[in-house]
Amino acid sequence: MCDHSPQCPSAGDADCCTAHVTSDHSEQGWCRLCNGVILFDDGAYLTPDGRPMELRRSA
Repeated sequence: MCDHSPQCPSAGDADCCTAHVTSDHSEQGWCRLCNGVILFDDGAYLTPDGRPMELRRSA
């Protein structure tokens, strides 16, 4: 889905939430990334196939 150069990480990559925002709905607490991920303000996200995930936090 991404046409950026360099290409953004895919939804299955560990750094998937670093992709570019394509649709910002910060007033509702979420945004859509160019790889299809829905990223929520609380750090949770949904993959394009609907799986709920949590951002991986570094120690």
